[in-house]
Amino acid sequence: MSVQLPPLIAIACYLFAFALQVRASLQASDNPVASSRGIILGLSGLALVAHFVTSWQQIFTALGTDFSLLPLSVAISLVINGMVIGGSLRRPLHSLFLLLFPLSALALALSLLPIWQSPPRNSLPLGLSLHILLSIIAYSLLSIATLEALFLSYQNRQLHQHHSSALMRILPPLQTMESLLFSLLITGFTLLTLALVSGLFFVDNFFAQHLVHKTVFSIVAWLLYATLLWGHFRWGWRGKTATLWTLGGFGSLMLAFWGSKFVLEVILA
Repeated sequence: MSVQLPPLIAIACYLFAFALQVRASLQASDNPVASSRGIILGLSGLALVAHFVTSWQQIFTALGTDFSLLPLSVAISLVINGMVIGGSLRRPLHSLFLLLFPLSALALALSLLPIWQSPPRNSLPLGLSLHILLSIIAYSLLSIATLEALFLSYQNRQLHQHHSSALMRILPPLQTMESLLFSLLITGFTLLTLALVSGLFFVDNFFAQHLVHKTVFSIVAWLLYATLLWGHFRWGWRGKTATLWTLGGFGSLMLAFWGSKFVLEVILA
């Protein structure tokens, strides 16, 4: 199979599924996604398979393991999409396709360009591999939580203004959205905690690897998420307050994951 074929298949399926989801969202029926739900899920599943093959080829190369900016971005988008698509079979998550699928197609398209490449490593110790895996899953869950927070903010604003858009008709009830948001935050926060602890044990020489700034931003994100969860269970924080704290935590994570890699691999090369 051509190396270029899997990402092209994934991009085409994601964009086609996105177009169908947009059309379904604009329909005025009570259940706008029912008619095309099967086709969207089928295309999503095919996209995931091609996305997985692409990610595997980009990370596990003939020269070694590559966890540089673009391969890692493709891997994270794969994990996020897998969680959301799998979760949509049991919970109302299909509205997240509207944001995830075009972003995934963009990440895959950028990964095909010969830019921002770093030399792969010959091998990774088991402990470091565990740290990377926990970090990717935690980041993916907290990314989904951020998307949920954005939709929740939009839903709150529409309800307060007494508006009823097409998107509002496909979003689940506000209570369901908040429950899902905090479930994602709790799970993501737990995995982020494990990722930080594993990093202390398995990552050697932070200064030589230029990981201090990444660690600092990750700890800031951990503190923001911890404060939000404490405020939620202690004082009942929700709505706009929960959204702002979620966005703050995710902003710190973006600086930790992508910001540090962009500076090291692109600006400083």
